[in-house]
Amino acid sequence: MRKSTLWTIVGVVVAVIIAWVLVNILFSLIAFAFRLIAVAIVALIVFFVLRAVFARREVD
Repeated sequence: MRKSTLWTIVGVVVAVIIAWVLVNILFSLIAFAFRLIAVAIVALIVFFVLRAVFARREVD
């Protein structure tokens, strides 16, 4: 094997490792964002339900 072939193989392996780490970070951030959005939606629903329940009790 020539020296340039060895460096090409090492470069490909390093590129794959770096890409793997970056994709893992990206998917973690996307999952966090979706969880944050889901929590915000559920919190809004719970807020309006509680507001409706307590408003109904005050009228009676």
